[in-house]
Amino acid sequence: MLADYLTPDVIRLRIRVSNWQEAVRAGGQLLMQAGKCGLSYVESMVRAVQEMGPYMVLAPGLALAHARPEDGADVVGLSLVTLATPVEFGSETNDPVSVVISFCAPDHESHIGMLQSLAEFLINEDNQRLLKTAETVDEILSAVI
Repeated sequence: MLADYLTPDVIRLRIRVSNWQEAVRAGGQLLMQAGKCGLSYVESMVRAVQEMGPYMVLAPGLALAHARPEDGADVVGLSLVTLATPVEFGSETNDPVSVVISFCAPDHESHIGMLQSLAEFLINEDNQRLLKTAETVDEILSAVI
């Protein structure tokens, strides 16, 4: 199921950012360019971290950026960016972050299957390692099939 969402147009590897805000916006921009959400959603993802802290940093080096459906999500979407240089989100246990997965959904239910597939993929530490070290988009695509 992840292959239905993670397509070449929503994956960027080893991008250069200066901070976590730029990293979150980069993932959000991919969602926006793919027609999955509006700019308000992207900015809401940044605000969510500012207001609630680094709860999106789920595992060492991995953040799952998102906002609420009513913040501008149009359809279910997923994007992936890896960072040339990891950034700090403020998570004592899981910083620095080198992989930001962003998602959006227009309601509270339609993304459940996608998130279950993502969780099944990420529970495997080899898959997490692959995301952090992949040199090509094809490496990612081959893993999520």
